[in-house]
Amino acid sequence: MTDILGELSAAGVAVWLDDISRERLADGGKATSLAGLVRDQHVVGVTSNPTIFAGALGASELYAEQLKDLAVRKVTVDEAARMITTYDVRWACDVMRPAFDASDGRDGRVSIEVDPRLAMVTDATIAEAKQLWWLVDRENLFIKIPATEPGLPAITATLAGGISVNVTLIFSLERYKAVLDAWLSGLEQAKANGHDLSKIESVASFFVSRVDTEIDKRLDGLGRPELKGKAAVANARLAYQAYLEVVGGDRWAALKAAGANVQRPLWASTGTKNPDYPDTLYVDDLIAPDTVNTMPEKTLHAVADHGHPAADTVTPHFADSAKVMAELTAAGIDLDDVYAVLEREGVDKFEASWTELLDGISKKLENA
Repeated sequence: MTDILGELSAAGVAVWLDDISRERLADGGKATSLAGLVRDQHVVGVTSNPTIFAGALGASELYAEQLKDLAVRKVTVDEAARMITTYDVRWACDVMRPAFDASDGRDGRVSIEVDPRLAMVTDATIAEAKQLWWLVDRENLFIKIPATEPGLPAITATLAGGISVNVTLIFSLERYKAVLDAWLSGLEQAKANGHDLSKIESVASFFVSRVDTEIDKRLDGLGRPELKGKAAVANARLAYQAYLEVVGGDRWAALKAAGANVQRPLWASTGTKNPDYPDTLYVDDLIAPDTVNTMPEKTLHAVADHGHPAADTVTPHFADSAKVMAELTAAGIDLDDVYAVLEREGVDKFEASWTELLDGISKKLENA
């Protein structure tokens, strides 16, 4: 049988799983466990978010013993949430350690997000990032920081402290370019602070499917259905073009010479939400060197079964992608408003999921 995920990896796309749970960590021998997916499906990284943690806690009894211990200690709900989530992430880091070692620290990474309630507070985000880095205490950790305007200086400060960062919730080219600048500034400061740049990694999570969802809805209202399903891939391809421009510049060349690692673009939200679109769309059309695709398990299995890996489905399409975005603007799509809505909704959704997680933990502590 064709090893499609293996071909995808060979084309330069790191396959990451967009999910974590104690069930997946505990069932090490099963094909659906994290260890099984690493063994059989070329998975070399894991991402998490508040929505994933809220779902995991509500679906498993494997948290009961820890919850009982936390209840006996009478810890706050916030502290309990951090103890539970960092326990799972630490465990996942240990499962992923062989991939980390095999890739010389590039992959084998596990991401944990700062409290989403801090997304608009720079200093608190920096402090939370330091705390999570200390608490998990694994060098193959990524701290996820949202690319809000207040998040940008937090990204720089966290990298400057020698902490590896996964920048999340990027929707627009303008914001992505600001993220690239924040990354370069962080590495420059890290160098000045005496940190070993070879030990610092970063990815920038550019969200994909949500762009189509929002723009398609607006195209329906404008009576322009022929433009539907094109925006997300075009937007992401142009982000890769911006990435190539930055890593071809002098600032990056100086950092690379000092031992720094490139900040890879990571395609996030790659599960296809519209059933009219191919379920491997946001993988097949975003294959390029030095990228990451973090997939929900359903998408991972779809790609393994019937994906269409190719050497490069991004760089030949820069001109076409720019044309698509121009056509959308001409059709009446306010792209700046789209990106603002998506960022606001993204922050709100993660905050709501974090609240859901805290409420679930509170109830379980009461009954432990």
